[in-house]
Amino acid sequence: METITEEIKLEEEKTPQPVLLPVIEKEKYLEAIGRRKRATARVRIWQNDSQKDVNILINNISYKEYFKDIEFQKIVEAPLKKIKGQKFYKVTVQVKGGGKRGQAEAIRLGLSRALVLLNPEWKPKFKKAGFLTRDPREVERKKYGKRKARKEEQWQKR
Repeated sequence: METITEEIKLEEEKTPQPVLLPVIEKEKYLEAIGRRKRATARVRIWQNDSQKDVNILINNISYKEYFKDIEFQKIVEAPLKKIKGQKFYKVTVQVKGGGKRGQAEAIRLGLSRALVLLNPEWKPKFKKAGFLTRDPREVERKKYGKRKARKEEQWQKR
């Protein structure tokens, strides 16, 4: 008899507990800005009422249409997958400048920052994954008298 009750207790412990995610008030949102190279993304998080899977709009277009490359789609949805909150939040993004990778990583940074505003306990998880680190690398400006930023005119002795 004792072994049966112990097995039942072990099975109960193994079942995953439902994830309790913070709720954003109706008609309100949280906003954060992410940047990467020349790209800037303004990210807003809303409470999702429709319960559709991963509801992210970038410049009023679905993120799967905006980023055709699956790699960029995964970069954008990574913070929501990290907290298992794909169905609970709706995300709208206004992004401009830079290339596609810069935009995707700017969105990831902005989304991570907004989620940390929502629940500060997620900060170590995002920090460990590298989602809260702004990549500081920028293109060096071209200097006068040179072909590019550092490349000089070819010198000829004779």
